[in-house]
Amino acid sequence: MTSSGDSQLFEETFTITALDHSKYDRVARLNATSEDSEVMVLLDINTQLYPCAIGENLKIVLATSLSLDGSKDDGKGWRDVARADAEATLADMYDYVCHGKIYKFVDAQDGNHIKAYVSFGGLLMELEGPYKKLTSLRVDYIYLLAKKA
Repeated sequence: MTSSGDSQLFEETFTITALDHSKYDRVARLNATSEDSEVMVLLDINTQLYPCAIGENLKIVLATSLSLDGSKDDGKGWRDVARADAEATLADMYDYVCHGKIYKFVDAQDGNHIKAYVSFGGLLMELEGPYKKLTSLRVDYIYLLAKKA
């Protein structure tokens, strides 16, 4: 059995610097910068489900499993929250959860940074930062978990 830290590939708090609502009614593309200004994220987010504003802080985690013990998901999908005996998951600690796939990496022009691209069923994410911060990412299915910080 692995620890939950093994399933969490990335964790960072970002400040939202811009929101673009021009393409879709319920989806905005947000730009955000990490607290240390080393990592930037572009993220399409359903603002009808999860409203965001410029200046808000957003904690983002990328994980390969929602199990609290970090064990591999068994394919049963989202838990049934209506059941009283439903097992708690990492998703219970966050307000916005998506499942998607890291599908591409591109070296940035300076040679010290990398860009990771993720698709959450059409909602896209671009994560750019130094290799040392994004080294745990790989082409894989992941969960995006977010909450206001």
